[in-house]
Amino acid sequence: MHTEPIRRRAIGLAACAATFAVGYPLLWRTWCLNWGATNAEATRRMPGDEFLPSAAVVATRAVTVNAPARAIWPWLVQMGPHRGGAYTYDWIENLFGLDMHSADTIIPEFQNLAVGAIQRLGDKGPAMRVEILEPERALVLRSDDGAWVWAFGLYPRGDVTRLISRNRISPPHITPASKLFSLYVMEPGSLIMERKMLLGIKQRAETLARGALATASPAGPAPALQQRGASPAAEPR
Repeated sequence: MHTEPIRRRAIGLAACAATFAVGYPLLWRTWCLNWGATNAEATRRMPGDEFLPSAAVVATRAVTVNAPARAIWPWLVQMGPHRGGAYTYDWIENLFGLDMHSADTIIPEFQNLAVGAIQRLGDKGPAMRVEILEPERALVLRSDDGAWVWAFGLYPRGDVTRLISRNRISPPHITPASKLFSLYVMEPGSLIMERKMLLGIKQRAETLARGALATASPAGPAPALQQRGASPAAEPR
């Protein structure tokens, strides 16, 4: 009696899965890997590209931040587990034991990042080493196995800043199953997480910049943003 609705539902789900399996590589993959980035940004050279020049997967995603680079930089340097978090979906990160807790304030003790600093992503995850640190310009991390390079670039455009995140990935052991998993699970999943992260940084930096502007003296420049420790409201979930 109830088998026909179940059968129709199963057929519908199978059709959706087949459409995604065929359509994603052909129609949506480029958009997924380059969300928010212009063609020029997706193809431009960024610091860190030299560490993994022949990456199997390159994802370049970007957002416009209505704030100067100095309002963005402190949020980047304090990122990481047991630090300022990743400004994305903490509950998903913590399902993998990453102990991420996204901060809504600038944490002074995490502002002294240096080249060579290492952060481990979970008990079994890779260790990420800071390879390039150019204040208010570029931050590049590389995994201990050399298979992943994650770069952030800040590019001012007048009164706004383009925040660009680039991931270069070449898994050391690629099998047909792992390739399919990366294509259909990891790539779309990374867009969900990274989009949230970029928008989270954007919201925090813009709130910080507005706070600095509001408290600036009419006769002088705005206070140093890194020292304000502003508490922007959390991004709407």
